Parts: sequence; C-alpha cells; structure tokens
Amino acid sequence: MRIVISEFMDEAAVDDLRRDFDVVYDPGLVDRPDDLCDALIGADALIVRNRTQVRGAVLNAAETVRVIGRLGVGLDNIDLDGCAARGIEVRPATGANDLAVAEYAVAAAMSLLRGAYDARQAMIAGEWPRTRLMGRESAGKRFGLVGFGAIARETARLARGLGFSLAAHDPFVPADAPEWEGVDNLSLADLAGGCDVVSLHVPLTDGTRHLVDAAFLSGMKPGAVLINAARGGVVDEAALADALRAGRLGGAALDVFETEPLTAEAAAKFDGLPNLILTPHIAGVTVESNVRVSSATARAVREVLSKIL
Repeated sequence: MRIVISEFMDEAAVDDLRRDFDVVYDPGLVDRPDDLCDALIGADALIVRNRTQVRGAVLNAAETVRVIGRLGVGLDNIDLDGCAARGIEVRPATGANDLAVAEYAVAAAMSLLRGAYDARQAMIAGEWPRTRLMGRESAGKRFGLVGFGAIARETARLARGLGFSLAAHDPFVPADAPEWEGVDNLSLADLAGGCDVVSLHVPLTDGTRHLVDAAFLSGMKPGAVLINAARGGVVDEAALADALRAGRLGGAALDVFETEPLTAEAAAKFDGLPNLILTPHIAGVTVESNVRVSSATARAVREVLSKIL
C-alpha cells in the first residue's frame, strides 16, 4: 500500500511508515500540484499539513485514497464533504500541538505588552531608549479568548499562571460546563472592550470570516493587543493595519494570513507598522510538537490502512 506525504513530517515517523508501506515523501509536492496529482494515482493514503489544498483536481486524483492524515488540527484546506462522498476518512492530529500554540499566544502577548524587545538597532546605534521602552506587566491584566476549545483552555492555563485574569467567548460551550470555572463567560463585545489581550482560537468558517473587523477593533480596549494564531481570514487585515497605524491598539501578533504563504504584495499593508509581530504559520510547530503531531498522524493512517489489509 502506498502513502503520499506532501509536506514536511518528522523523519522518524516517516521511517516508521516505511517499514510497512511504500512511502512517497516529498515535502515540495505542496508547491507542485500537478506532480502531487500524479503521485496520488493508485495511492492509498495522503498526509498533509495546512497548505495542501485537498479539493478539486487533487481530490479527484485521490480516487483510491482511503485516509487523509492531517499534520495538525485545522481542516479548512480539505474538502470534507467531498472526502465523505468518496468514503475517505480524515484524521487530524487532535491535541498534539495544543501546548505549542498556547505557548506562542502567551509569549506573543507578553512580548507585546512589554514592548521592549525590538530595540536592537537603536542600541547598536548607541541610543539608550530606556524611558520609551517602559512596558506593561502581565500580572493583573485580563486575557480574553475568542473560542474556548482545547487550545484556548491550554492557553488559559498558562496565562493564569502568569497572573492574568481570564475571560472567554464561545457560544458552543454550555454555560454550566466545568471549563468555565475561574473564567468569565462574556459576550464578544464585552470581551473586546474589557480585555488587555484578545487571543483568537476559532476555525475559519462563513461565520468567523472577518470576525475581527473595523467595528470589533474600534470596540477593543485602548492599548489592548491582538493575537491570531488560529486561521487567516478571521481578522480583516486591512482594518487591523489601520487600527495599528492610528495607535488605537498596543500591538498585534499574526501567525496566520488571508494569503499563505504571505507574498510581498499581500504584506505591503503591514510595512512600517509599530509593535507588530509577523510569523509564518509556526505557532503550532516546534521541535517537540512536530514529533507528537507526526507520530499521531502516522498512527492514525496506519490504523485506517490496517483495517483494509
């Protein structure tokens, strides 16, 4: 049986699959869709991260594929209805990178609140911007989570340990659920207006696209910071750029974008903005989480294929 892997994966997990399967491991296939379609002819499984678009021609080429392993948790790059119609199981690595994303969100929040970690060039030039770089502490600030699933709850756990008070908004978590203990259950507007940090933890759907728009941003607490390590498209990037340029926010960290990979043209709106952290969709990717995610995905794919053998 043959497994096609179109994006990077921990080598140990790949080698584990090679013991029992014919594995085509080419992380560059994500950028060569025609070659990916050719590789999928006769394949039994496909393993992807978030960039491989499993729809259209790619899904049509996966005629014999029985399982798609997702090296991560977001599924917006996979046509789930199309997979279901073809009898293809989709297996995300649920929980394997929760800690990595949570650490990213909290670290970004702390960095933006403190505002003191982008002074290298000024210091090298002989400046001593001590007063200008007087930032804010985390203790006593309010950390707001939009979406309160597993990753958000892990983020809340870490933030609580640093002295943040907690608030969240998630209409899909029952009001009497035990997860709300010690966390204020707020409306979206109240969370935006009352939190020093707003961290996004929602999938990209028709209902969440541009959830953070100009109106949301204008309702945020002055000086608050925004973290998006969830999905590009949840934030209206042009509106965020305007809010940062106007000085209404204390900063923002974006790990995900409406255009990925982020092109120079798409990034132009962010040029020269103050207190802005941009990273290339790596919140959930650490050395440790890559091992966990890859191992979990390999196990899931092996489990499905073993039922067919």
